[in-house]
Amino acid sequence: MKALLVIDIQNDFIPGGALAVPGGDEIISIVNQLQPKFDLVVATQDWHPAQHKSFATQHSGKNVFDIIQLHGLEQSLWPDHCVQGTWGAEFSQELDMNRVEAIFRKGTNPEIDSYSGFYDNGHQKSTALADYLKGKGVREVYVAGLAADFCVYFTAKDALKEGFQTFVIEDATRAISPEGFEKAKEDLLQKGATIIKSTVVH
Repeated sequence: MKALLVIDIQNDFIPGGALAVPGGDEIISIVNQLQPKFDLVVATQDWHPAQHKSFATQHSGKNVFDIIQLHGLEQSLWPDHCVQGTWGAEFSQELDMNRVEAIFRKGTNPEIDSYSGFYDNGHQKSTALADYLKGKGVREVYVAGLAADFCVYFTAKDALKEGFQTFVIEDATRAISPEGFEKAKEDLLQKGATIIKSTVVH
């Protein structure tokens, strides 16, 4: 059985949002068209407390996109985004949610960021996504959404670690940094992922 993982298609990650991914809105129609081709569709949602330590505003003298050490992990500092209960954290109204069977929220611990839909960045706490997929008999996961070089990349990497055959749908994702996405793709291919176009999904 195959599942589509729809990663963080939220208002703050599309143009007009606090951490807009260039062209992020262009993938929504593709993701909507893909959904009926899957037995199971699940979504992830960045869901940060207002004082999240990944926000540059929580560190005096630091700027957005600075890199710091946070509890021993390298952490990029972001604009405040996807704060719980705000418009920015909501899924795009253009995204069809009717087929989404479950939503997995991440980034809820203010002390650690969580790019992957499976674990926080320190792999301290699971979202239970892997157990959920395995419980449904899923063998193949197809990853789409935002952003290609962060949450999509880390989700795909953890999917491989969890033993799923993993596909990244390249035209159904957009990156913050094209260079970052090229590096991410190389890493995923080396780890056994497949990079595909939406047109080959049946």
